[in-house]
Amino acid sequence: MTPEQISNQFSIDGTVATIKPFGNGLINTTYKVRTSENDSPNYLLQIVNHHIFKNVPELTRNIERVTSHIREKLEAQGAHDIDRRVLTPVKTNNGEGFYKDDGGNYWRMFLFIEGAHSYDQLTNIKQAEAGGRAFGQFQKLVSDLPGEPLYPVIPGFHDTEMRIKNFNERVNENPVGRLEEVQQDVNFLLERSDEYKKIIQMGREGKIPQRIVHQDTKFNNVLLDENDEVLCVIDLDTVMPGYVCYDIGDAIRNGANTGKEDDPNLDNVGINMELFEGFIKGFLQETNGILTREEKETLAFGAKLLTYEQAVRFMDDFLDGDKYYKTDSVKHNLIRARAQIKLLKSMEENFDRMEEIVSRYV
Repeated sequence: MTPEQISNQFSIDGTVATIKPFGNGLINTTYKVRTSENDSPNYLLQIVNHHIFKNVPELTRNIERVTSHIREKLEAQGAHDIDRRVLTPVKTNNGEGFYKDDGGNYWRMFLFIEGAHSYDQLTNIKQAEAGGRAFGQFQKLVSDLPGEPLYPVIPGFHDTEMRIKNFNERVNENPVGRLEEVQQDVNFLLERSDEYKKIIQMGREGKIPQRIVHQDTKFNNVLLDENDEVLCVIDLDTVMPGYVCYDIGDAIRNGANTGKEDDPNLDNVGINMELFEGFIKGFLQETNGILTREEKETLAFGAKLLTYEQAVRFMDDFLDGDKYYKTDSVKHNLIRARAQIKLLKSMEENFDRMEEIVSRYV
């Protein structure tokens, strides 16, 4: 079925004028649906990647619960322009949250948020603070979501113990004979393995609570208005139970790196401490009142944790013959892994300062 045919399956206002590809997302395929009438909204139409998100009904239920709760909270606060402050799912003509076509593809629709934009990278402190506030506001808004826990759409997503176990198995198997050239890198990662099991262990022991966390806190998942003020957080597919330091870690790993994730020149790679401080400042301005002391003590460590985890995942895939991540060359995963290792080393060198910054805003 064509996107035009699919759009007719949803309960939309107005007449569809055009449907065109939209954005550069790597997981889901997205289209912008423009309507003809000036008083009718436009829409986003998406194909959900059900190879990654294997239980689309539960994923849909997660998003509906989260967006409905945020909308209720904003209404109670007397917020204005709420349709721009939270994603609005659109039901099918049968009242469902998704449409499954004859080919087994799952489609969903949201209201298009007009007058919004995002940036792919943090470039200054103001943006870093805005990113921190955005994900802090999100955390605060969902902190009292009632009912049962959200469904874990990707089980073990940040289970570092599991990642390390898989990595050890890959090292022992050496399935494609690549271990010898990366033995020094592998040793670096395995020597630190006990340290990076800490968060899972703390959670298991009840020292830190599981919360609803976003788990994909790239800056381009923050929508801003015409004045670069925060509107809302988008891309809610990985919103599920986890630990708050995951969101800090992912944001810093992605946004406060002075180089690229796959930078072949390791001299470019390191942590930008100004951007780290800006994000922490914005995040804690919103969440200081809801986080426990123990959670706050994990925030700086979260940046190291997510960087370590990603280095392990890239190196694991390299040793396995590049089966998971798309690569541009034979050494692409190795380049990625070494860039993450370099970023981790920079964080280790600056860790005392990182913890001091967190304590300053607590």
